[in-house]
Amino acid sequence: MQYRFGDKIKFIPAFLLVCLLLIPSFAMAGHGDAKPVKKGILLAAFGSSMPEAQASFDAIDKAVKKAFPGVPVRWAYSSSIIRNILAKEGRNIDSPVMAMTKMMDEGFTHVAVQSLHTIPGEEYCGILETVKAFEGMPKGMSKVTVGKPLLYSNKDMQRTVKAIISNIPKDRKAKDAVVLMGHGTHHVANIYYPASQDYFSKVDPMIFVGTVEGTPSLDDVKVLLKKNKAKKVYLMPYMSVAGDHARNDMAGAEADSWKSELTKLGYKCVPVLKGTAEFPQVLDIWVDHLKVAFKHLGDH
Repeated sequence: MQYRFGDKIKFIPAFLLVCLLLIPSFAMAGHGDAKPVKKGILLAAFGSSMPEAQASFDAIDKAVKKAFPGVPVRWAYSSSIIRNILAKEGRNIDSPVMAMTKMMDEGFTHVAVQSLHTIPGEEYCGILETVKAFEGMPKGMSKVTVGKPLLYSNKDMQRTVKAIISNIPKDRKAKDAVVLMGHGTHHVANIYYPASQDYFSKVDPMIFVGTVEGTPSLDDVKVLLKKNKAKKVYLMPYMSVAGDHARNDMAGAEADSWKSELTKLGYKCVPVLKGTAEFPQVLDIWVDHLKVAFKHLGDH
C-alpha cells in the first residue's frame, strides 16, 4: 500500500497503517471510559400538600427500601402546583427532571423509576417521556426503566380489588355501600375507572367507583346507590394518599362535598381517610412493578 507525500512515495506496511488508524479510537476510548455501574431508584408520585398524606409516602418508602436493601432511593413529585405550595412552606421537593439531573450528577448509571400513580394517565406518560430522555445522554445514564402504575394489567386490577376490599372497615355490613373516590382525568386512561367498577361489581355488588374530574361522576354513583337501596355509605379514597381531594372534596364539611351531598339524600356517611398506599397489599403491587423495572436495568 503506498501513500504520496509531496513528490515522494512512501510504502507503509498494512499492519502499521491499521495501528495508525486505530490510534484516534483508542484515544477517544481513554477519555470516555465506561463509568462503574451505580444503580438507584426514583419514586415518582403526584404529590400532596397535606401533612396527613405523608403517612402514605412513608409507607411506600419503607416498603421499597425493605425490598431493595442498600439501593439509594430518591423522590420526586410530578405536580408543579404541589411543589410550589410545599416550597412556600420551606419544603423543597424535586420534579422528576430535577431528581434525574441530580442523580446523573451523582454518577448513577442505571435508574429504575417507579410511578406511584394509580392509572397510566397524563402524569405517568409525562414521567415516562421525561426520564427516558436521560438514557444515552452524553455523560448521562446507560439505562433508565420505568415501573408501571398501580393499575395496568388485568392481574393488577384483580389484585387491587382484592386489596381494597380487604381493607374496608370490618364493621361494614354486606348491605352497606362503599363509594371509592378516584381522581379522574380527561386522558384516555380514564377508562380504568369504569373498568374498576366492573371488576369491583363482580366481587362485591355494593362497591361503587366515582371520580372527581372524570367518569363515573358522583351523579352516576347516586343512581347506583338509589337502585341498590343503600342506607349507609363508607367513603374511601381510590387514590394513593388521603390528601386534599379525600379530606375536602370527599369528606369535607362544604355543601358540595360527597359526604354533604349524600347526607342530604338521607345516606349515613362514614369517611375512611386512608390512601391506598397505606394498604400493604397495594404496596406489594407497586413494589412488584418496581422489581420488574429494576431487573430490566441489567448491568451494562
